[in-house]
Amino acid sequence: MTPTLTPPPVTAAPPAADERCDRCNAAGKLRITLAGGSELVFCGHHANKYAEDLVKITVRYATDPEFSWRGADLMAN
Repeated sequence: MTPTLTPPPVTAAPPAADERCDRCNAAGKLRITLAGGSELVFCGHHANKYAEDLVKITVRYATDPEFSWRGADLMAN
């Protein structure tokens, strides 16, 4: 039997301190990765406001360590 190597899952990095929300230019708190590999960054307000829609298009996500994204619970379900 030939073993098959599977690469480890790629994780998204949380937004850097100088990254801004793609919606309003506030400090980025959430980075999502889309199926095609594109990334979007959102502030806490917009991340939580659009959580239901974002979880539908998100492949991976990472948050600022001090930010609790409402979509994390939706992704787990």
